[in-house]
Amino acid sequence: METQLLREQEIYPSKEVLSSVLGHVYEVWAELEMQVTQGELALTLDWNYYKDGQSWLCKVCQKKKTVFWLSVWEGCIKATFFFTEKHLEGIAGLDIAEQIKEDFCRTKPVGKLLPMIISIDRQEQLADLLKIVQFKKSLK
Repeated sequence: METQLLREQEIYPSKEVLSSVLGHVYEVWAELEMQVTQGELALTLDWNYYKDGQSWLCKVCQKKKTVFWLSVWEGCIKATFFFTEKHLEGIAGLDIAEQIKEDFCRTKPVGKLLPMIISIDRQEQLADLLKIVQFKKSLK
């Protein structure tokens, strides 16, 4: 069972805090942060403490549009995207790991939204994440 980290409201998830809680996964976090905030993506990261979930979450945005959410877990980072039914065909056509697509198909809807949750603990997984980010950014 994975344990969500960053549960203390008074401890902001600074680079030092993230490094200490993520251990070896911090390198993956640093690469992810660099990839999504620089270059053509130029997304912004916004950490907030959410009382309903009693944890810190990072909202990754393009201007005011939320592209995905990041949460920190023991041994991994989780990226959560939300899609609607009309995006299923586009997702099926993405060149990403089949396991991601299979997990997505099994995920229960949240209202009318379909969550895609990806656990990341290795650099190699970032390529698929970036393809999904590009797809999400392309949606109207």
